[in-house]
Amino acid sequence: MVSNTIPLMRLWQIVIDTNVFISALRSQFGVSYKLFMMLESGKFESNLSVSLAMEYEEVSKRILAEIKLTKEDVEEILNYVFSTANRRQVYYLWRPFLRDPKDDMVLELAVAASCEIIVTYNTKDFRGVEKFGIKTMTPLEFLREIGEIK
Repeated sequence: MVSNTIPLMRLWQIVIDTNVFISALRSQFGVSYKLFMMLESGKFESNLSVSLAMEYEEVSKRILAEIKLTKEDVEEILNYVFSTANRRQVYYLWRPFLRDPKDDMVLELAVAASCEIIVTYNTKDFRGVEKFGIKTMTPLEFLREIGEIK
């Protein structure tokens, strides 16, 4: 018997660390930028908490003098990123689990959102997150995983 059902495509649940967001703001030619351009691709869903959104905003505005974007450009980008993400509330804290409290904030969001992957350039800073069933990947590794880069 032949099935007429189409197999469902895996929809990855991820959290994108602030360093990846800042990298995307700094250059439109890198993998971080490509990742953010794929937010509505249907291949993954980004997850965001209030505290991570505030960190994106604070750090991006702090580096305005270093990038080729205006304050208004950054605000538009932030609005886009915020509008495409699953907004999650984090009700529990395990701090300290990681060395940096801001990394703990990312881990707590990943657990609260049942994410499989934290996309970060600082994978070493997230050692031990495997205990929560979460992997860390760089943007390049993640884009390879989902078949966007060979």
